[in-house]
Amino acid sequence: MNFFIKQLNADAQENAAAPEVVEAPTATTNAPVAVAAPAPVAEPVVETAHDDFDWSIDKRNVSNYSKEEKLKYDEVYENTFVQIEDGEILKGDIVGLTKTDAVINIGFKSDGLISLNEFRDVQGLKIGDEVEVMVVEKEDRGGNLHLSRKSARIFRAWERIMEVHKTGEVITGTVTSKTKGGLIVDVFGMETFLPGSQIDVKPVTDYDQFVNKTMEFKVVKINEAIKNAVVSHKALIESDIEAQRAEIIGKLEKGQVLEGTVKNITDFGAFMDLGGLDGLLYITDISWGRISHPSEVVKMDQKLQVVVLDFDDDKKRISLGLKQLTPHPWDVLPEGLAEGSVVKGKVVNIEDYGAFLEIQPGVEGLVHVSEITWANTPINAKEFFKLGDEYEAKVVTLDKDARKMSLSIKQMTEDPWNTIETKYPDGSKHKGLVKNITPYGVFVELEPGIGGMIHISDLSWLKRFNHPSDYVKVGEHIDIIILSIDKENRKLQLGHKQLEEDPWNALEDTFAIGTIHEGTVTRKDDKGATVQLPYGLEGFAPARHLNKQDGKQIVAEETAPFVVIEFDRNEKRIVLSHTRVWEQAAAEEREAVKKEARVEADKTKKAVKAVQAKVEKTTLGDLSALADIRAKLEGGEGEAK
Repeated sequence: MNFFIKQLNADAQENAAAPEVVEAPTATTNAPVAVAAPAPVAEPVVETAHDDFDWSIDKRNVSNYSKEEKLKYDEVYENTFVQIEDGEILKGDIVGLTKTDAVINIGFKSDGLISLNEFRDVQGLKIGDEVEVMVVEKEDRGGNLHLSRKSARIFRAWERIMEVHKTGEVITGTVTSKTKGGLIVDVFGMETFLPGSQIDVKPVTDYDQFVNKTMEFKVVKINEAIKNAVVSHKALIESDIEAQRAEIIGKLEKGQVLEGTVKNITDFGAFMDLGGLDGLLYITDISWGRISHPSEVVKMDQKLQVVVLDFDDDKKRISLGLKQLTPHPWDVLPEGLAEGSVVKGKVVNIEDYGAFLEIQPGVEGLVHVSEITWANTPINAKEFFKLGDEYEAKVVTLDKDARKMSLSIKQMTEDPWNTIETKYPDGSKHKGLVKNITPYGVFVELEPGIGGMIHISDLSWLKRFNHPSDYVKVGEHIDIIILSIDKENRKLQLGHKQLEEDPWNALEDTFAIGTIHEGTVTRKDDKGATVQLPYGLEGFAPARHLNKQDGKQIVAEETAPFVVIEFDRNEKRIVLSHTRVWEQAAAEEREAVKKEARVEADKTKKAVKAVQAKVEKTTLGDLSALADIRAKLEGGEGEAK
């Protein structure tokens, strides 16, 4: 073609009468196109011998077409090819096979290649086979036609999946692999998701058992945006079960006996599969006897005959019973069971007022707390009995109609209170076991059924306890003395301190009022302090009597002198004062000072009196002497006369 154009240019000067037309290829059809050559400069026409030569034909016999002819032939050429668009699905023939690809002719300008990997599901692929493909790109970067069989299959599969989702049609698929939370299922050549919860009506833990299995499904959910579908096998089972359930419910009657399989066990009962319909066997309807969990009687997948107790058509609930298939145990009691007979039972329930013994499944008797022991001391049934323990007991009352029975454990032995005065006379000493402690005393058991109480005030002569547990603990043994017997009320008054002489009689002189003793404060509160004194005695010092001379108060664990300000032998009480100790000392000191001052004053008075006596005696003597002299003088004068 290039040569043809050059030849035309070379002869252009010889053909100046009209515009020269040359052929050039187009980008799409490669057909010749008329191109107008530049107009030559007008020159005089010179005739030659070959003016009649047909220049429209070159030496290769290629024709030059007019514009109209060119358009006509272009249209004919274009109509020989299939018009396609990207994403279009059409059929093509396999025209060639290589080691890696299949050559597909779809009637386009060029053939397309599809990898053989997309034909792995086809056995015996050969030239001439017709396949459905999708046009991915009419012309990729390499100028090739890009086709895909896989994309076409997925597109057709999605159309089919959307259709069956609307119609609810059952489809068949193959489980290809396991994934997180479920399985991947091939449906119409497209991967769909089967959640683990949609595999079966029963919980499934082993997903591997379903891989490579072909199963029936329903499309339950689609996502058009991402072309994703969820399928369910469980929905098919449930629809079948629903049909069976409706059929079974339509035939149900109360009292009807059915066979079921235990499919689930809970704390409150067992769920039974009745062949497409579930029923609940409550724990209270499993056995006439007491059970703590249904698994004690029934097992998973166990087949049982059960009776229909009740059912609800609307809520589709069925209540089943197992124990009702056997007679009530109270209706078939042994002939030998009567009042006064001895039975053996297991503790199945414990209440504050007593314990229930199961004599046989469904038959129970109550052992009241008053029938546990002959002792009159209070007993806590929950501390005395343990679930599962077995006891022998005597039947006290039996009411078959009311299905009630009372039992007694204490009546299995003779009443020890009948000979209480002989075995435990007043003043006798014994050793007992501490069974219980209350704020007001200690309960001591001397033997089963015999016991009494030691009042808190009878524990010690010398000490006062806030609680008996400060002196003795439960489970310890303690020496006691029988103080009194109340046979009618089955009570013993016990003592412990009475085992020794009352030391208060001997200590009355030692701790007389006004005596001072060293004491240690053991406890202190707002009212005062408890003081530990010699010989094991305790005294009490009121708060105002704890003041020290420096203005502070005596504190706990401090030792100081105390003076006895009150001693009550009958009430076993000693009242002390530390304050009076130093106040009394100060008073005595002041009294001593006053006494000394009085002595000094007396001495002074005596000295003054002595001096005065001497002065008076001298004066009188002088007067007497003067009188004598005067008398003598007067006598001499007389003689002289």
